[in-house]
Amino acid sequence: MTGDQLSEVLDVVEIRGLMSGGFTTRGSWVARSALADPLKFIAMARGQARLTTDGVADPLDLKPGDIAILNHRAWLELQGGTGEGPPREIEMPVGYSSFHDDAADLVGADDIVLAGHIDLNPAGETLLLEALPPVGHVRGSASAAPRLCSSLDRILDEVASNLMGSAFAIRQHGRLLLLDMLRAYIDQAELPPGRLRLLADERLRPALDLMHAEPGRPWRLAELARAASMSRTTFASRFRLVAGMPPLTYLSHWRMLLAQRALREGDDRIASLASVLGYASESTFSTAFKREVGESPQRYRSRMRDEAETGAEPPRT
Repeated sequence: MTGDQLSEVLDVVEIRGLMSGGFTTRGSWVARSALADPLKFIAMARGQARLTTDGVADPLDLKPGDIAILNHRAWLELQGGTGEGPPREIEMPVGYSSFHDDAADLVGADDIVLAGHIDLNPAGETLLLEALPPVGHVRGSASAAPRLCSSLDRILDEVASNLMGSAFAIRQHGRLLLLDMLRAYIDQAELPPGRLRLLADERLRPALDLMHAEPGRPWRLAELARAASMSRTTFASRFRLVAGMPPLTYLSHWRMLLAQRALREGDDRIASLASVLGYASESTFSTAFKREVGESPQRYRSRMRDEAETGAEPPRT
């Protein structure tokens, strides 16, 4: 499919939405959790709650279908429900045992909360962390979010049923939920300059199509501007405003992301990869790669394969 850079970018930078647990409850309640992942999300599958977290002055009111994305926060507190007396204390669980225990009462539950995190490699962090505020609010009631609510319902069905293969299904639905979250957020929010905003810019899309289709071609600014039906000056100015970098700098970064994927997954010789990506020589490519990634292509490939064999996670930056 042409022009679908978001799918291509999500694949290259290996961003995945992973579900981790949740709870169902009635009456007045409060839930607290420490946060270790760079990006955590909380979804109100049913009911309403008020979210508080560190570094953010105003609480966030979550309504049915809403999702909060927490960007490098240390803790969260959710308060919800109604009733007399002290609220029920809930420690955010890992897993879905409470759903299975309360399966018979799930339909009548006042509040249902699902939680997860977004798994990122360093390239994924660059894409998302620069685009998201400390707390991003994705509204399930907005016109752009019907798929988001459907994704939550599918996950909830799998969690409640606990059928054979449910864990596999929840993993797959978690990835689709991430895509629907990003679609809804892009439609609802005013994105800061960066790659995510660039992917959503319709006027620049023809030029982006060219760079993604032939990343090894020595593109000139005039060619890219012509594809976008702009003058060179207007194109360069708009691209920098939207992406936060000049067009050819973006092209260089994109080549490096493609190089990292190729080195992780393939066995192509470094010289061949350099030629495909438009570099005049292996040494020129290696110098550019080390400047961008911090190590040589060969060292990067060896480290990625060692980590894949041992199951170690790549270092976060």
